[in-house]
Amino acid sequence: MDFSNPEVWVQIGLLLFFALLVVMKVPANLWKSLGDTGDAVRAELDEAVRIRQEAQSLLNQIKAERLEAEQKAKELVAFAKSEAVRLAEEAKEKLAENIARRQALAERKIAQAEAKAEADVKAAAADLATKLTETILIERNAGLKSDPLVDKAIGQIGQRLS
Repeated sequence: MDFSNPEVWVQIGLLLFFALLVVMKVPANLWKSLGDTGDAVRAELDEAVRIRQEAQSLLNQIKAERLEAEQKAKELVAFAKSEAVRLAEEAKEKLAENIARRQALAERKIAQAEAKAEADVKAAAADLATKLTETILIERNAGLKSDPLVDKAIGQIGQRLS
């Protein structure tokens, strides 16, 4: 070994450097650090997988809830349509009943008015006949004291008016 050669000193320095590294446990610490980093990365990957699974589960749950909500909405729309049809039919029936009831009421009022008018006409005719008869009788009685036809007619007036 030639100590005058600078390459020898570089080799000795390099050997001492490596020996110092071994004595200070640098390779073990390096491997441990790499292992710790790998464990941390593995833990983060495991956490990421767990979070992804939770997200997928939540997404599936949300999809199921959305489908359920859509189904309920369809059912509500169908119910609302059937209810609207039922209410429309019910309203038509009530309207027809109301029209029939009002028509019957109007017909009854018309019949009552006709009956009243007929009774009024009969009463007016009877009053007129009575007045005419009275006038005729007064004129006949003025000239006669007693007329058998008049007496007979007066007797019949009471029967016909009742």
